[in-house]
Amino acid sequence: MKTKTDKILVIWHKHFEDEEKQYSEFESSDIEYFVGCMLYNHFALSKRLDNLQTMDLSYDFLSSCGEEYTEIQAIIKEIKFESEEESLQFLQSFIDESRSKYTKSELYLLNRLHKHVQTLSDIYMGNIDVSPVDFLNPLYR
Repeated sequence: MKTKTDKILVIWHKHFEDEEKQYSEFESSDIEYFVGCMLYNHFALSKRLDNLQTMDLSYDFLSSCGEEYTEIQAIIKEIKFESEEESLQFLQSFIDESRSKYTKSELYLLNRLHKHVQTLSDIYMGNIDVSPVDFLNPLYR
């Protein structure tokens, strides 16, 4: 499976080498962040928190990633594991390896994803049942 994510990273890093394809405030680490989000959404882990399900891909990134997106989406769909725990471990490994490539100032998005996935890992390790997050304003109930 790692070879699949490596292939994805090669495709998009090559694509974004062309500065004309980069959006404002582009960081190379954005690529790993968005691949991590794609994996997160693809695995659709049953114990993820409702608020973590909202980790969407940025419009800037999607509008700049080119026609390679279709190929990458197909590769992501090929990544399958026997259990949710294995999927989660793979995602954690991907994020940890990605974080090791960049400086502290480049890690904002990857660190954000890392914290979300770490929370999810704690839920799985503790065999915690999650309850939905209620975003309703208590004054309007």
